[in-house]
Amino acid sequence: MKIETRRLEYRDGDVVLEGTVAWNSDAHVALPGVMVAHAWGGQGDFETGKARALAELGYVGFALDMYGKGRRGGGPDENAALMQPFVENRPLLQARIGAALAACRALPEVDAARVAAIGFCFGGMCALDLARTGAELRGVVSFHGLLAAPGNTSGVQIPAKVLVLHGHDDPMVPVEQVVALQTELSAAGADWQVHVYGHTMHAFTNPAAADPELGTVYSADADRRSWRTMQDFLADSLG
Repeated sequence: MKIETRRLEYRDGDVVLEGTVAWNSDAHVALPGVMVAHAWGGQGDFETGKARALAELGYVGFALDMYGKGRRGGGPDENAALMQPFVENRPLLQARIGAALAACRALPEVDAARVAAIGFCFGGMCALDLARTGAELRGVVSFHGLLAAPGNTSGVQIPAKVLVLHGHDDPMVPVEQVVALQTELSAAGADWQVHVYGHTMHAFTNPAAADPELGTVYSADADRRSWRTMQDFLADSLG
């Protein structure tokens, strides 16, 4: 197995975006594609590392870009300034993640009929919103994602399978939002699962997360368990 990566420019209207593709160049057939939606700071080493890890599992990993080529946050204030326009304008978010789906499907290494998306924190919201639009993809996975409903997808049926991986002590997502999401997904006809990890806060997959006051704390146990659960989910959804 030889894992290679390359940068890929694509567009959402006039906005130039730049993702990272990771794939096994020894494979001579089209493989399932798995998009990786970034946290609030923008696409970085964490997301490209996940894309490589997915390639090692037999997929084409595509670390997507929500903000624009070269746009990255350097700390909480900058990160929030980049993320907030998408949180406040969910149709904008949905169009941007939809452009990433189109770019992923167009990759020559990808079997366009077998595509899934995963996302972390803000990226979890992006992956869920992609499913909420009724997009034709096999599955989405939210890792410690923001779960609030967008308000513009009521009545839309969700064909994608949905997996939500959530920390019970996440201060950014109260229990009421978890229950509301379950009700929402059931009403949309989705095949859904929610896994909740006890004594676990926000950003539990990020080894750099160490701010209990903000509510972002890494958990090696939840990180390992959630990644294993994702692997089973992707094998079921993309097989």
